[in-house]
Amino acid sequence: MSFLNNFSLEGKIALVTGASYGIGFAIASAYAEAGATIVFNDIKQELVDKGLAAYAEKGIKAHGYVCDVTNEEQVNELVKKVEEEVGVIDILVNNAGIIKRIPMCDMSAAEFRQVIDVDLNAPFIVSKAVIPSMIKKGHGKIINICSMMSELGRETVSAYAAAKGGLKMLTKNIASEYGEFNIQCNGIGPGYIATPQTCLLRLTFSSLLKSFIPSCDRSHGENVASSGFRVVPMCINS
Repeated sequence: MSFLNNFSLEGKIALVTGASYGIGFAIASAYAEAGATIVFNDIKQELVDKGLAAYAEKGIKAHGYVCDVTNEEQVNELVKKVEEEVGVIDILVNNAGIIKRIPMCDMSAAEFRQVIDVDLNAPFIVSKAVIPSMIKKGHGKIINICSMMSELGRETVSAYAAAKGGLKMLTKNIASEYGEFNIQCNGIGPGYIATPQTCLLRLTFSSLLKSFIPSCDRSHGENVASSGFRVVPMCINS
């Protein structure tokens, strides 16, 4: 990608949550191409192993860990281990997320809470874990993968929209609260991206999506990666 020529992340360490595949994998791969050391997690060892293999195929030496980002104790242990084995995290991308496409009145409170836990509580937990070391280091960058549903609502995604709307406001709050420490926080709101998570939706929804955007086909993770790159300001290298 030619835009990478304008950026360098040499010597920087980036933690991208849930980056075994999809948008997170694309963002992490772009960061690696620019020189960053990549750290990622997933909830199961088999997913971590698949991610490590996928990075290796691209010539990227990534560091993968098993961690449930909704578990504060596990997250704190992850960050501690990364700092000991790799180094202090310069860039955090809160990418891990889930969606349950269920009409609101058919959705249980437990299902609603699960989406909120992964899509909103987890970014709070991971951000909270990395910020103290960013403050000590004198800089840091946090990127939250929000959604077009941070601004819009539509049927069957009440929990997802509520979580992503909350994530948008958490992004604003982190930026306001920790900007004085040279820590920037931005959100990216992708539309419908061709990833494994959206596979079933694409089978039933593609014609409608193309009617909205007649000049192009579906976006892919690499398109989001370029956005994830452009919001890493030059002060990350200060």
